[in-house]
Amino acid sequence: MSDTLYIVVPCYNEEAVLPETARRLGEKLGELTASGKISDQSRVLFVNDGSGDATWSIIAGLHRADPRFSGVDLSRNRGHQNAMLAGLMTARDRADMVISMDADLQDDINAVDAMVDKYYEGCDIVYGVRSAREKDTFFKRFTAEGFYRLMAFLGAETVFNHADYRLMSRRALEGLAQFREVNLFLRGIVPMIGYITGYVSYERGERFAWESKYPLKKMLSFAMEGITSLSTKPIRYITLLGFLVFLVSIAMLIYSVVRWANGATVLGWASVICSVWAIGGLILLSLGIIGEYVGKIYLETKGRPRFLIREVLEERDEEAL
Repeated sequence: MSDTLYIVVPCYNEEAVLPETARRLGEKLGELTASGKISDQSRVLFVNDGSGDATWSIIAGLHRADPRFSGVDLSRNRGHQNAMLAGLMTARDRADMVISMDADLQDDINAVDAMVDKYYEGCDIVYGVRSAREKDTFFKRFTAEGFYRLMAFLGAETVFNHADYRLMSRRALEGLAQFREVNLFLRGIVPMIGYITGYVSYERGERFAWESKYPLKKMLSFAMEGITSLSTKPIRYITLLGFLVFLVSIAMLIYSVVRWANGATVLGWASVICSVWAIGGLILLSLGIIGEYVGKIYLETKGRPRFLIREVLEERDEEAL
């Protein structure tokens, strides 16, 4: 008997794209079921992340019309990573393999076939990796690739050009469930799970409707979240920077003594002011980085729930609806 597949799709104000997304995913489930690759118990699980539009109403309507569409309604907006985790943990006991993807139809749905094939070859985790960024603007391509390189430089293990389009087996999801941190960065946590890993390349398309929900400001915040959640290298670099500044100060002291011994007057108002501003800036930057880590420790010690589920739509709920 074929294994059960769940496709988890986090949704935040996606009323414009949901009907088309559901149509395409429904067709893909039908193709895979007809070919015998997945069981007829496979589902698409939409996760409503506290949307302010008609997203949840559309999900409920899709479920009433076709039981292959299920839904999870979070109590409030918890962010993309928490919404995705809520869907993965909900699907964990219901599926043998789970694929996560965004609702904006940019991820190539046809890559699902290759991911399922990799799963049957023995892979517990299959990453969807972009083959090229030819459709991106130069700025988008430069900043995105710079993000992955910066993450690697600062000691955060991620898969280059991979977002959150991936397949995970039930065993991999059980491993993910053991990571209890509140500050989530799934792109860095999933590689820590281990097990047999595979890769599927695909070309990312244009967003079907509206603009991206990740402008530059959010991307920078996302990068900071990932770096401080996965690596302590920035703090080590602060120590190194302090040591280098100390060496520079020693060199300047020696230079000043030599100049004084030679009878030269050191006029140094400009250099003193520049040094004060430079060192002051480094101190504030260092305190900011340390503050990020202290803030994360504060949130982790509270142990607040990462998400709360208000309602789950399943096939047995049809009569109640």
